Amino acid sequence: MMKIHIKGMMNYAFGSAFYILLMFWLFPSFAGNNAALDELIKSLPASVTNAFNLGSGFGTVEGFISGEYYGLLLVLIVAIFCILFSTQLMAKLVDQGAMAYLLATPVTRGKVAVSQALVFVTGLAIIMAVTTLCGFAGYALFIGNLSAFHGAAYLRMNLAAFLLFFAVGGIAFLVSSLANDEKKALGLSAMLTFGFFSLDFIGKLSEKIDWLRSLTYFSLYDPSGIIVGEAEVGLAWSILTAIGVVAFVAGILLFRRRDLPL
Repeated sequence: MMKIHIKGMMNYAFGSAFYILLMFWLFPSFAGNNAALDELIKSLPASVTNAFNLGSGFGTVEGFISGEYYGLLLVLIVAIFCILFSTQLMAKLVDQGAMAYLLATPVTRGKVAVSQALVFVTGLAIIMAVTTLCGFAGYALFIGNLSAFHGAAYLRMNLAAFLLFFAVGGIAFLVSSLANDEKKALGLSAMLTFGFFSLDFIGKLSEKIDWLRSLTYFSLYDPSGIIVGEAEVGLAWSILTAIGVVAFVAGILLFRRRDLPL
């Protein structure tokens, strides 16, 4: 499975690497106007600032990256990976009949499901590792001495992103494990993922509907808060980890027991 999917994993990893390097390359052009941009951000309503993850401002490269890349673009790129990849690993094989060939070998359903889950987590880890390393490389290439880079905060932001997508991927994997139709699995996973993301985004726009954020796990991901040291990461990371583990385990167990149209 790794041989089959490694090219797709690396495509997403290189795509993420390209965009984060682009962000570091663009930062110096904003650096001369940091004060003016920060004043502009302060003049915006707090709801707009929160919705677009601009709370850390543009005063530092970490703040710029957290808002411009980790707040939205990375979420979209890796969320699409989670939805498509989890569907390819499970529901697509059932839909196309390829799962029958796998199960015809002396391998149990449980081993197949566990292997697919590990392939997914490995792919996610590769994407986030490449993104993280390219962040350090981008700073060294386009900004300056790495000793001035707040590497610890940057690493925490990447770990938070990994745990978010671990939860997103776990739910998509659970859906894919229960589906016989690839398109239905893809549609339901996309609806759940972007539905939860939309609830979080809308909830940030007004204090009157802030309660919507309590319905979604995306509210546990706050890259700007991590950079400025305001995010409570312990509980948030524990919940995201628990969501991912429970979803993957449930997907594996239910796949072992369900009837398959083979």
